[in-house]
Amino acid sequence: MYKKIIVFEGIDGSGKTFHLNEVSKYLNKKKVRFVKFREPGGTINSEIIRNIILTNKSTFKKKTDLLLYLAARNENYENLIKPNINKKVILIDRFIDSTMAYQHYGFSINKNIINTLNNFVLGNLKPNFTFFHYVPIKYIKQNISGEKNKYDKFNKKFYKNVQDGFIKILKKKTNKLIIDSSKTKKYNVEIIKNKINKILNIHD
Repeated sequence: MYKKIIVFEGIDGSGKTFHLNEVSKYLNKKKVRFVKFREPGGTINSEIIRNIILTNKSTFKKKTDLLLYLAARNENYENLIKPNINKKVILIDRFIDSTMAYQHYGFSINKNIINTLNNFVLGNLKPNFTFFHYVPIKYIKQNISGEKNKYDKFNKKFYKNVQDGFIKILKKKTNKLIIDSSKTKKYNVEIIKNKINKILNIHD
């Protein structure tokens, strides 16, 4: 069985976290060893940074947020990715594509700076596969759930720009699957499970 880094990407309310959790249940059932975490967040230190970034009281500038995201990622890389790579499947809720989509396409930070920082933290590390959860325009911002954070105040146009950014990023990748979030959860769970079986060589 291949040990892979599998990432779940998409704008807020796209269903990515739900499907990551469904995959983790499935891997447990199949007795596949894995580690999962979210970004920002993951380790204790990264969760502290997450709370600093996303609090509604935050007045940090966009460049400060970027540096905090990368600081949280470094903690995850050192404490979660490096110890488990080639030993366990690694499931990540948001990763480097989210940084580019939100910070560059959403907030217009120079993409070369973002790439340089990611390379500084991760070296040549890249995900093996990405599930991207696409939200049809009319549904953007309709399905955001959970505790509200400062990103919830951004308008529909912001999220459309971010999603368009994801699409531009993913055009260059072959190791991806686009999930239509307007389909039923049951339908998408089956599609993702079937792809997971192929990626990890699991026999159902």
